[in-house]
Amino acid sequence: MKDKSLTIKVYGRVQGVGFRFSAQRAAVSFGVAGWVRNEWDGTVLIHCEGEVSSVDQFVNWCRKGPSLAHVISLDITVLPYQGVHSGFKIDY
Repeated sequence: MKDKSLTIKVYGRVQGVGFRFSAQRAAVSFGVAGWVRNEWDGTVLIHCEGEVSSVDQFVNWCRKGPSLAHVISLDITVLPYQGVHSGFKIDY
């Protein structure tokens, strides 16, 4: 099975709406590893890795986010897969 690694910068109303906690739940449910954190500029930054289909499902979830979020856009960067993460953590 092919693996994929990405960073995702999420723009919109994504802080103060439970985005990180919901992203963690979604990532775990899709079997994706990595981390999520709020950035100083009001965005949310995510690093995720896993099987291609799982990561793609997670990216699709990120396009909408939790119910209180209003995602405007995603900036996605493909990275070389390293497989260094276990689980999905909220980075503070």
